[in-house]
Amino acid sequence: METRAGCAIEPGRTALREELLHGARSRTRPQLAELFEAYRKPIFKLCLNLTGNRTDAEDALQASFLAIYEALPTFSGGSKLSTWMFRIALRMALRSKGKNRQLDAVPADSTADTPADPVSRRETSEVLARAMGQLSAEHRMVLSLFAIEELSHREIAELLGIPEGTVWSRLHVARKKLVAELKERGYFREDL
Repeated sequence: METRAGCAIEPGRTALREELLHGARSRTRPQLAELFEAYRKPIFKLCLNLTGNRTDAEDALQASFLAIYEALPTFSGGSKLSTWMFRIALRMALRSKGKNRQLDAVPADSTADTPADPVSRRETSEVLARAMGQLSAEHRMVLSLFAIEELSHREIAELLGIPEGTVWSRLHVARKKLVAELKERGYFREDL
């Protein structure tokens, strides 16, 4: 995959990626639809993790793809397409955040419930979402990009425009704060 965030374009398929990008740049409807389908889920997950609620995430997703559509002709290829698109989505999510203040604490992967114990999984996801919500925006962002979107430290640094060492530092602090939040809520045990 181009990123580990679930995009449907594999690196071995460079010709397909180039064809898709060329078609999307020239605003060919099938390629734009394919681009949207390839990146909709990972960009929505990113927006949901950064905004904390579904309404803001949907607003950010829509704004992201409008901005991507408008900027595609100017995409230089200096970075991976996914990194460029995530950078736009990141800005849109931060702008969207807080426009709709009701928190509906939706887990990043709401399909994770299993018939075996859906209540327990849902409760755990909600507790984790609330604990993540207590982190600062910069710590929540780095932790989400690393743990949920599965980007590397280098990819996060490139996406956020910060040194890789800063990513490591923010990730370390975010983990410590998250553990402290979970301990405070009684959801973290040292013996596990």
